[in-house]
Amino acid sequence: MILKNSPLRLLAAAVVLAASTLSVNSAFAHGAAKAQHGGIVQSASDLSFELVAAGDGATIYVLDHEDEFDTAGTSGKLTVLNGAEKSEADLKSAGGNKLEAKGVKLGKGSKVVAALRTADKKTITVRFTLR
Repeated sequence: MILKNSPLRLLAAAVVLAASTLSVNSAFAHGAAKAQHGGIVQSASDLSFELVAAGDGATIYVLDHEDEFDTAGTSGKLTVLNGAEKSEADLKSAGGNKLEAKGVKLGKGSKVVAALRTADKKTITVRFTLR
């Protein structure tokens, strides 16, 4: 049976196109993960970073496609801007997928930049804005 310019041929083509579009979206659906620790999440370099305020600083949790990213050997600097006030602290691995910075204060409206260097010498910059 030949389907030259028939409505059935157009319907079959539409079904194939719709099915391929749906499969592509699910295969490439990346982006920031959902917050697991009550913080805010941003993505950079195919990783998700969750910034959580702590009483004496901040913690960043790192995920690699929903799997914990081992932060051993990762270090960096956390810069916090509260209006015209600027504070900085070293980020250090705290075991597992955690990085910690002591001595910074996060508040509503703070702009935060984490400049990281992973164990394999990759540089990553992540920006957050607290609302």
